[in-house]
Amino acid sequence: MEPRTVIPIDQNWTFKQASHDDSTYLPVGQFPTNVHLDLLSHKKIPDPFIGKNELDVQWIGEEAWVYRTTFPTPSDFGSAAKAVLAFDGLDTFASVVLNGDTILESENMFLPERVDVTSVLKRDGENELVITFDSAYLRGWKLVEKYPDHKWGCWNGDNSRLAVRKSQYHWGWDWGPALLTCGPWRPINLELYESRISDLWCDIDVDESLKTATVKVNTTVEGKPAKIRFDVSLNDESLARQEVEGTDATFTINDPELWYPVRYGKQPLYTIKATLVHQGKDIDAISKKIGLRRARLVQRPLKEQPGTSFFFEINNIPIFCGGSDWIPADNFLPRISREKYYDWVKLVADGNQFMIRVWGGGIYEEQAFYDACDEFGILVWQDFMFGCGNYPAWPELLASIKKEAEENIKLLRHHPSIVIWAGNNEDYQYAESENLTWDQNDHNAEGWLKTDFPARYIYEKILPDACKELVPATYYHPGSPWGGVDTHDPTVGDIHQWNVWHGTQEKYQNFDKLVGRFVSEFGMEAFPSVKTIDAFLPLGKDDPDRYPQSSTIDFHNKADGHERRIALYLVENMRYAPDPLEQFVYCTQLMQAECLASAYRLWKRQWKGPGREYCAGALVWQINDCWPVTSWAIADYYLRPKHAYFTVKREMAPVSVGMTRREHKTPRDKYTRVHIDTKIEIEIWGSNLTLEDLEVDCMVKGWDVETGEETYSEKVADKLLLPKNQSTEVVAMDVPAPKKGDEGRTIVASYLIRDGEQIARYVNWPEPLKYLHLQKPKHLKAELNEDATAVAISAEVPVKGVALECEDDDVKFADNLVDIVPGEIVSIAVTGAKKSSKITTRYLGMI
Repeated sequence: MEPRTVIPIDQNWTFKQASHDDSTYLPVGQFPTNVHLDLLSHKKIPDPFIGKNELDVQWIGEEAWVYRTTFPTPSDFGSAAKAVLAFDGLDTFASVVLNGDTILESENMFLPERVDVTSVLKRDGENELVITFDSAYLRGWKLVEKYPDHKWGCWNGDNSRLAVRKSQYHWGWDWGPALLTCGPWRPINLELYESRISDLWCDIDVDESLKTATVKVNTTVEGKPAKIRFDVSLNDESLARQEVEGTDATFTINDPELWYPVRYGKQPLYTIKATLVHQGKDIDAISKKIGLRRARLVQRPLKEQPGTSFFFEINNIPIFCGGSDWIPADNFLPRISREKYYDWVKLVADGNQFMIRVWGGGIYEEQAFYDACDEFGILVWQDFMFGCGNYPAWPELLASIKKEAEENIKLLRHHPSIVIWAGNNEDYQYAESENLTWDQNDHNAEGWLKTDFPARYIYEKILPDACKELVPATYYHPGSPWGGVDTHDPTVGDIHQWNVWHGTQEKYQNFDKLVGRFVSEFGMEAFPSVKTIDAFLPLGKDDPDRYPQSSTIDFHNKADGHERRIALYLVENMRYAPDPLEQFVYCTQLMQAECLASAYRLWKRQWKGPGREYCAGALVWQINDCWPVTSWAIADYYLRPKHAYFTVKREMAPVSVGMTRREHKTPRDKYTRVHIDTKIEIEIWGSNLTLEDLEVDCMVKGWDVETGEETYSEKVADKLLLPKNQSTEVVAMDVPAPKKGDEGRTIVASYLIRDGEQIARYVNWPEPLKYLHLQKPKHLKAELNEDATAVAISAEVPVKGVALECEDDDVKFADNLVDIVPGEIVSIAVTGAKKSSKITTRYLGMI
């Protein structure tokens, strides 16, 4: 028996429009690929990310496209028992012809396909492989027409997407363009073998004591029986080996090196390798990296509040999951490199975030994405690929979805970062909004298929069954949001909190009233970096549309009503003007930064310790973009962080101090409009996300916003205990204004001090900021130190939101958008700078 041979089919590919003759074949620009990338490489289309070029390339999605290559039959083919073509991903309606024979008709972008081509492959000479991709958009509409009894409807894109198992954001979303791709988007390989290991997975049980881990290693073998040798190693050091006649082996690891989320421990990854052995000869091998960890989602009654908790516990440590939602990082998936995935996940980890939610309108991500999450210690909430609609459920589609779920669980289940699978994004919410037939107490699964919400069968039957069989140790959640009496119930499960921006358009200062047990979506839009805007304007800095309300800049914002909503939150909170563009961009980013920081700060306050995990997570929509755009992202398409990235980073620091203002009005009696006692208080709390109790002092200072005079300085708590892994109330006190009525011009800062060292700082301003008479500083300094590793910022008057800027993209700041008060110097670390680097500042009220 000869070893398995894997030959990449990645050379000599050409493509053409199906309606053109053969002479029009052109070489592909890369492989894997899609049609837009190949047309771009030949300059046949303009870049869809520039200007309004998206409109000029819509025709591509309504055409059929052909990909063709030739490859030789390997010389050793005669000794192999079987030849298989393995297609890791075809986007989406693909007819595959090998040497004139149709070998595959594929209709699911998410489904890897394997085809036995033993009898079709030529014994010598060249083989011709031709793949024709039909229009997913047009095929989708034909399916909609084929099933008129289904109650079609969706948010974003159009109904045709619901009928097609393709990445849903390709139809356009409220942050992304409509670019309907096709092509061989993942690798294609020719495999020759008599036997192979087709799957390797581990059932891992870490004892509650964390002293022992039992790892049952399982394989599936295709072909002739043979022995299997199992190896376990860590850091290239062999720990154990077994050779067995069967397909599984069990290892007991004492004192295991456990995998932890970032900041809570290390991320050691054990390598599990299975080798197929026949008569002493290695025939095939497969290896995977795994992490040993005990992961639970804890839903239990709470003290003093209704409902149940919803928090993740890793190795017996409850985790407040501050993090982000993730969309695909490009509209053209094959050009996202492994390095780009690592850059994105590192940005998340460096931003003090613990979790990424892979959103259900994108893709089951590349292995590189999850590898990065494993290595950086980022927990993953994994949605299945359904979003914002009423999905149909005819039998053939259900069969495809079942296979899709099983295959993708198998591909991803070894990753320790994945701690939850969720059935969909907002489909139950859509069902509620349209009053579809859905009774939580109806448990007749077959009956669901006869209602106008048949997709419930997918989320509560097909997907949980697949998870139970293939990844039983990981929690399955029917959807996001899900729980309680409905999807808006803040006391059970998770919620999407869109009553800031969408919905009732609440003030973001009131996020504490909008809390849930776990908030898996919320957000606020902001413009991207000016550099990013200049990159998508056709003429860059010289473009006549280089102003905030231009049609081109509006085109690069897909959210309905974005003009009104950005303007609403700006006008409610600060003085601003649309010119110059740079200051307007800054104001939108300041507004987003204040909004999101408010949410993290106020919700983390509700992480109050054992039995009082009233809020256990906040995932901002969203971390990233798929093209250059104004959106809810906190870092734009080019990985340029917006200012909100830094305010979130500060709020999710190991130790932080939170503050809020409360106005209390007490009338003398129920009739008076005049005799009312008004009291304005500052509430201060500390959040300690470390795993040790801390003893701190709390210092409070006050300044007059107009004069810069320090009006208050007192220690309000001495040797205060901040218990580990929770938030603790410090003090509620009157705003320390020099006299009654001056509260609206008094800035208050609080500091946590441990052993004489400041470990947390927060500056609270009277709001709305637009009412303040902000003074322009005469002595605002932002000075690089001698070795250009830090910038020291200071001013003689209070300055709101000092932003550091540099034309050089290699210069990166560890923090940004800081509030400055007199008498303090704030130091910010910087990388990539030289002594000659020109660092400039921007702040609220400078123009």
